[in-house]
Amino acid sequence: MSVFTGAGVALVTPFHADGTVNYDKLDELLEEQVKGGTDAIVICGTTGESATLTEEEHSEVIRFACERIKGRIPVVAGTGSNCTETAIQLSREAEADGADAVLLVSPYYNKTTQKGLKEHYQAIADEIHIPAILYNVPSRTGVNIKPETIAWLCGNVENIVGVKEASGDFSAIAQIANLSDGTVDIWSGNDDQTVPMMALGAKGVISVWSNVAPTVVHDMCRAFFDGDTARAMKMQIEAIPLLNALFCETNPIPVKTAMNLMGKNVGPFRRPLVDMEPENLERLKKAMQGAGLL
Repeated sequence: MSVFTGAGVALVTPFHADGTVNYDKLDELLEEQVKGGTDAIVICGTTGESATLTEEEHSEVIRFACERIKGRIPVVAGTGSNCTETAIQLSREAEADGADAVLLVSPYYNKTTQKGLKEHYQAIADEIHIPAILYNVPSRTGVNIKPETIAWLCGNVENIVGVKEASGDFSAIAQIANLSDGTVDIWSGNDDQTVPMMALGAKGVISVWSNVAPTVVHDMCRAFFDGDTARAMKMQIEAIPLLNALFCETNPIPVKTAMNLMGKNVGPFRRPLVDMEPENLERLKKAMQGAGLL
């Protein structure tokens, strides 16, 4: 039940000036990503400001993306929650609306145990038939999904197929690969670690960077899988100043700012996210100029 190989974009959610979802702009962004070679659309994740979408908006944005993509590339819907029943509801709706897979962030704030994580994820997976991807990002959620838990879930629950790993812990990532013997699909959750993670067996990246450079990220992954590791490594290293700038404040503040600077007009953030600090904005502009984006 592998979902995709290569670069999946963690797409922003564009808003009008009044804060409502800008569906015309979302349509443009989806088409731009398909034309740019992106291998999958990841909708309503962290970068899509899912935390401040209402449940109705959340489901509607997923539905809209599925309708517009029309099966051309996979659509992975972010349907995680710190409430198991809410995650079940969102996941069921995403499946009914045509999503190819769901992305399930670990329950945040509750800080459940590893046993609780197993029960949470199994309960969601049992209610849907499409693949589920775990999302491990302890810096945001306050809980780490241990390699043993990831391997157990993918080995014992048929439609839990892999993990977006954003812990930054290469030892843990190597441990997942060792314990799973190929039963866990791994995607990098950190743009600056994509190539080294692919060297450990990752299938690609769920990328913030792809919002501003979809073809570059796709081509970097493609180069690696085609055996041109030197080119992939060069592309990864050359991007480091831009990637550092894209994460110098809380995601998605810098990437939405970058897109607006590029004339993509994706609109404002939803509070409590706010505009960039002036010194960080100048850093972002300089990095974008260096990468040929401005």
